[in-house]
Amino acid sequence: METTNVLTALAALAQETRLAVFRLLVETGPEGLPVGKIGERLRVPPATLSFHLKELAHADLVTMRHEGRFIYCAANFATMNGLLTYLTENCCGGMGAYVPVCEPVACEPPKKKPSRRKPS
Repeated sequence: METTNVLTALAALAQETRLAVFRLLVETGPEGLPVGKIGERLRVPPATLSFHLKELAHADLVTMRHEGRFIYCAANFATMNGLLTYLTENCCGGMGAYVPVCEPVACEPPKKKPSRRKPS
């Protein structure tokens, strides 16, 4: 990850509402949430939320997709993991890969659960 991208991402997260939105979307997982639900859960007015989502999208921390009349937002786990890797890559004098405490504790987006059908 380039330093300018890291700075953009950190600047986007350095605001209370944007950090709350991003954390909610990380918690939600890759399916994301409709913009209206984000606003309801965090009690953020639509115009304010739109501004903050634009900033998070500009930092590539959030992706948006249209489904019918709704816009869904989801955390961009690749960017989040890249940011964590950037922040920890020189941990412990560059020995981070060999020191378990230095490994970033980023997450992979949850995989869809397999169906639990009983065999016929």
